[in-house]
Amino acid sequence: MSSLSDLISAINCRRAIDLAQPYYTGIPHHPSHPPFLYGLNKKHGDYVNPGGGSSASEAIASGTHVGTHIDALCHFTCNGKLFGGEDVASVQTYAAGLERHTVDTIEPIFRRGVLLDIPKVAGVDVLPKDFVITPAHMEATGVEVRAGDVVLLRTGWARYWDDPARFISEVHSPGPALAGAKWISERKVFAAGSDTAPFEFTPSPEMSVHVHLLVESGIHIIECLNLEELAAGGATEFLFVATPLKIRGGTGSPIRPIALTL
Repeated sequence: MSSLSDLISAINCRRAIDLAQPYYTGIPHHPSHPPFLYGLNKKHGDYVNPGGGSSASEAIASGTHVGTHIDALCHFTCNGKLFGGEDVASVQTYAAGLERHTVDTIEPIFRRGVLLDIPKVAGVDVLPKDFVITPAHMEATGVEVRAGDVVLLRTGWARYWDDPARFISEVHSPGPALAGAKWISERKVFAAGSDTAPFEFTPSPEMSVHVHLLVESGIHIIECLNLEELAAGGATEFLFVATPLKIRGGTGSPIRPIALTL
């Protein structure tokens, strides 16, 4: 790449697909996290400046694991241990959050992304809520997963986003169990994501997939993606671009990921 203009041209000739779900009052959220709240606190006309102009503004409140988001490695522990084996008790406070493996330490993400379209393999439009994604299903997609990749699993549940009760479904949704998580970790990916709220098959009282990926393997989890347009276009390999908010001490962050395809 000889110049900035060449880089811009290379990017502009690619198709950009938005992988984020929209935020609005009432969006689906896992019951262990707070809801997304929105309010327009200043309407146009509440204050009009001498030239006739006015501005509107709003306030929002949300958990960091609501909507399309990424989990920092400190989101989970096992037996009081963080990723790397450190005791969590001495490195967390309610006021300042965590001191290790926090979301503000995740660098902007520019990585090879791959889509594993599981409904396509299973011969259905949307996976049923009792569907466990196995290593055989992921292998059957024929997509090569490499070290450092962001691997995205499509279940089809993104189309339920505007039906919160169905999307959450009492936290009962398709996804990989521990065997699938180990298949993913064996490939040493950077992150694994899906279009469901909990990523892993639920109910899962022990949350074994989260523990295996975040705590044991150092692999980030991305949840509540919209993979429908990406799948409809037939893309299986792309440039995955996203960046978390720099929330000091944070265990997660909203992101707006983009897939750049050929």
